[in-house]
Amino acid sequence: MEPPVDDEEAAAGRRADVAALLAGFAHHLRDRTAHHLGYPYNLDFDFSVMAQFQSFSINNLGDPFIESNYGVHSRQFEVAVLDWFACLWELQQDQYWGYITNCGTEGNLHGLLVGRELFPDGIIYTFRESHYSVFKAGRMYRVECVKIDALVTGEMNCADFRAKLLENLGRPAIVNVNIGTTVKGAIDDLDRIISILVECGFQNRFYIHCDGALAGLMMPFIRQAPKVTFTKPIGSVSVSGHKFMGCPVPCGVVITRLEHVKVLSTDIEYLSSRDATIMGSRNGHAPMYLWYTLNKKGYKGIRKEVQKCLRNAHHLANRLKEMGVSASLNELSSTVVFERPQDETFVHKWQLACESSIAHVVVMPNIDVEKLDDFVEELVARRAWHERKVFDILCVAKE
Repeated sequence: MEPPVDDEEAAAGRRADVAALLAGFAHHLRDRTAHHLGYPYNLDFDFSVMAQFQSFSINNLGDPFIESNYGVHSRQFEVAVLDWFACLWELQQDQYWGYITNCGTEGNLHGLLVGRELFPDGIIYTFRESHYSVFKAGRMYRVECVKIDALVTGEMNCADFRAKLLENLGRPAIVNVNIGTTVKGAIDDLDRIISILVECGFQNRFYIHCDGALAGLMMPFIRQAPKVTFTKPIGSVSVSGHKFMGCPVPCGVVITRLEHVKVLSTDIEYLSSRDATIMGSRNGHAPMYLWYTLNKKGYKGIRKEVQKCLRNAHHLANRLKEMGVSASLNELSSTVVFERPQDETFVHKWQLACESSIAHVVVMPNIDVEKLDDFVEELVARRAWHERKVFDILCVAKE
């Protein structure tokens, strides 16, 4: 950054430099977008019709269901999106509360905060493959966090969950359930978790938050998938809006029961509204992006994209195995896990997410078979260890 200049010729030169820099950065982003496989973002979207709203500072501060003194908002779009998700998860309009968050982490922070407020002496139960934001919530709220062991497939080990519950019978349980783990895309057995809580004597002393970041929006459109629904005794569900749906800005959705959110709500005279959200100011453009996408795709379009992702994920897993690369794919998941490439240049090029001895590709709607085949061909060609002693890595576990 340089200070402003008064000379017109110098100012014109500065404008040209800025334009060139921005053009170069746009080229860089196009290249990085073309080689993006490791993170769960749907990069196939077109919001050019929404460009007319970029000249407005749209801020949905406060409670989405209460008109505040700030008039440049998009609450009507936000509530429409929330109604859609409440219906998807089977919670009546007069029984739910929610808002559009700035990201999936905020949804987890909100859901677990509601649980903490309902059960101040509760313990957060989650397992080692949960998203890092769950452990962050435990630190932020000064709540004891008990880590449950995971199965090699990435799901919660229900036997260990039962054992840990029995060690803490005197304190309520705040349980984080993963609807698709970050690294392996594993789906926790919600029904089994509820049964264990009841069997261990926690009938009215538990709160369940479902972290559905990516798969939470996919599961309702897979016929054989277990249902995430408020007809079961869950307290909240959150998903990311910029992942499966696709959005130019990070965002998310959190839905909870109206009766529960009252423990967080306080009246704010300055806003002429209520405060029950984690953040104060909230992006008012994000609800419009989500609303536009839901109207454009509908149930039929989303279901078609889910089926495409699952089909292409199976294609990738099979191709890797055919080429001698150790790989695994959880049922109902589009996250393909495989042995970590030793070529860090290759990892950087394709933006692979790696952990210990494994890496993964998250197959999203914008990823086609041709790109996956190109990826496999390059992976095999650049396997530095292929020329040395061949050995297998158990890729579904960290160790």
